[in-house]
Amino acid sequence: MGKTGVRPRVLVVGAGLAGTATAIRLLHFARRPLEVVLLERRADYRSAGVAYHRDGNPWDHVFNIQAGRMSVFREDVLDFINWANQEADRRDWPQRWASWKFTEQGPAPRRIFQDYLDDRLAEAAREACPGVVLVEADGEALETRPGDRGFEVTVRGLTSYKAEEPRPGPLADTRVLAADHVVLATGLELKEPPFAAGVAGHPAFVRDPYSASAVRTLAQLPPDASVAIVGSVLSAYDSAGLLLRNGHVGRIRLISGSGTIFRTYPGTHEHGVLRLPRPGLLMEPYRDREEFLDRLGTAWQEARTAVQDRHPGIDPVVVSERVAKAWEPYLPEAIARIPTDDLRGLLDEFATGLAALRVGAVEYTMGVIEQAMRPQDGRVELLVGRVREITPTESGRLTVSVAGRHGRHSLEADLVVSNFGREFDYAKVEQPLWRDLLRKGIAVPHARTGRGVEVDECGTLLSADGTPAGPISTVGVPREGDEIVRHGRTGAFAFNLAAIKNQSVSVAAHVVEQLELRRDGFDDLAARHPHYRSYVSNPEEAVREALEESVELEVRRLAARERRRREALESRLNARIRSMGGLPVLPADVPRDERLMRAVVNRVAVERLNDVSVTPRQLRRQLGLENDEHVED
Repeated sequence: MGKTGVRPRVLVVGAGLAGTATAIRLLHFARRPLEVVLLERRADYRSAGVAYHRDGNPWDHVFNIQAGRMSVFREDVLDFINWANQEADRRDWPQRWASWKFTEQGPAPRRIFQDYLDDRLAEAAREACPGVVLVEADGEALETRPGDRGFEVTVRGLTSYKAEEPRPGPLADTRVLAADHVVLATGLELKEPPFAAGVAGHPAFVRDPYSASAVRTLAQLPPDASVAIVGSVLSAYDSAGLLLRNGHVGRIRLISGSGTIFRTYPGTHEHGVLRLPRPGLLMEPYRDREEFLDRLGTAWQEARTAVQDRHPGIDPVVVSERVAKAWEPYLPEAIARIPTDDLRGLLDEFATGLAALRVGAVEYTMGVIEQAMRPQDGRVELLVGRVREITPTESGRLTVSVAGRHGRHSLEADLVVSNFGREFDYAKVEQPLWRDLLRKGIAVPHARTGRGVEVDECGTLLSADGTPAGPISTVGVPREGDEIVRHGRTGAFAFNLAAIKNQSVSVAAHVVEQLELRRDGFDDLAARHPHYRSYVSNPEEAVREALEESVELEVRRLAARERRRREALESRLNARIRSMGGLPVLPADVPRDERLMRAVVNRVAVERLNDVSVTPRQLRRQLGLENDEHVED
């Protein structure tokens, strides 16, 4: 408990992938009493979000990437595979999947990820330290304002929360919940396509292909119906694949402004990380868009050739992915040279292409699409152009007007499915909570990219003046712009599972650290010395050796999921820190307090756990976690 006797509370707004992953880490990392409230406005999205919820994902919707990359723990790459093969309850699964042996390179249905996250969240709650509790509450966060404890959040329809503290809110059916820290994990924001304004609600128009009603519509569609799918990205393949697997014989048109078709991963594909030289061509002074694209094309081709020459064993299909990943450490420097307006224009123009360079799809999804696109089949056709308008006809069908390279033309369809995606400009987001945060200046749109909101390196929201807005952080999609300019991650990799894994670790560790510092009376000191966590690589050898041992113990503690192991590691770690006596890396005017030394160790451990310069399997070996099954008490 804190000095006031009140158990600190962290409110996580959104219980999809990002919120659940962060809650799991909070439950793992907390060493003192803590209440983690996981708030979700849609019960069917809990532990799932839009991407994985059962009602919107029939059994043939599989992960885009191989099942072996779907562990929620980056340091335990096989966790999802092991769960699916050994722990999952398959009693209600269809026969095809009930007897399936999941492999690292193979497919897995997206809908089972909800059960996986449910199980791992329940496990984390069981294995939490004494006094660390999880509360799963239903309700929609509407607004927030600074309060005595941190922030007060007004929640509509708050249920499943038994504490007496929430007082009545300003509106009917609202309560005010006080939190010491708020984590925003609100997920994707739906964008209303302007071309569909005249057909909203029309029975032949599907706005959200991952809704239960959309899945029913696709499943019940006459097999000879004509279908137009706006978009050619991975979500479009889900809709087309669902139709094709159900025996659809009518024409399916994929309408894409870029004409991008995602590649199929080889059956033996494994994730890999290469190190390539700094692309000097990208670091030259920026002159204009066309000149930059010319340099980019030349540097890209040189890098591809280098990979093919030096690594002949890499399948040509994934060379682009290898180059895109290897360039990430260098992209922030190159991006910093591009004027803001040009940067935004480039991101808008090449968003789909960037996503396709960075990730592909498994054969289970792409095989049926590629077969249907062959001339001898012809059921699926790619149309390159941008949809300008969708209008109803007297017959009940829809007319789609498309502007292509050779002019404008129209087509009719019995059903139109929109994969027009998300709203990335948070100045336009309609969700009440984000409108409130931006109106009050607690959050501001990302200045350089116009994508997401401004955050610091720990995910804390920044105000307009660039200072932390208070104990309020975000995980997932709202950090897209920051991920682009800070880490060079583009396309969906700015906010997908890979990014969320790392963000959940860093945000949870930062939240726990800040709450502990506050309870120990160091909150003001930390504010005066923002670099107190800095790590100097050359203190005296004796201290450095002890510090390295402490970091290794902390890495193992952060990665441990059993309370007994964490407690044993914590005991050894505290003893090691006490034995150091002092830590030269702290500023001269900061007391050599063990609590601050502990914070330094934690920060370095988090950085190592989030090292993306290696694959998850290499990370596990690098951190010495491969044989870390038992810890001596």
